[in-house]
Amino acid sequence: MKMIVHDLEDAGAISWLTEFGEGQDMIGTNDALIRHCTGCFGCWTRTPGTCVLKDEYRYLGARLALCDEMVLISRCTYGGYSPFVCNVMNRMLPYVLPYFKTLEDQTHHQLRYEQTVRLNVYFYGENQTENERQTAQALVRANSLNIGAKHYEVSFYEDVQQLKEALS
Repeated sequence: MKMIVHDLEDAGAISWLTEFGEGQDMIGTNDALIRHCTGCFGCWTRTPGTCVLKDEYRYLGARLALCDEMVLISRCTYGGYSPFVCNVMNRMLPYVLPYFKTLEDQTHHQLRYEQTVRLNVYFYGENQTENERQTAQALVRANSLNIGAKHYEVSFYEDVQQLKEALS
């Protein structure tokens, strides 16, 4: 299964995503309201593997564990994800354990689930600087290590139309 997390708001832009692959778990800005992670670590201590915030996104860790590919489509915002995509990533904290391991001379969380995913990140937005792209690539690399991704790719596009054409 493929999990697609996107910040697209235009219905026309979103409609082509349904053709992007079979067996999708789609998470977008037009879905239910997502609360912000409070950093309480309740997903590790009180309700292991499940966020304590009672909203539509409390099972994101388990949902990711069912996927073999995670696709992030985000406006490149100062070298990072858009606020919505960043919030979704923060709410996936239950996917990992509170214990640490060293990978490539960096400290990362141990995985809660044996399932590993491929991570494909598509950034869009006009006038992205080289520094923003480098920062975004470093962020995705760190995220891929933290979620135990077996492979990751990062692509940049000037706008959603260019992204759509590239993925079609």
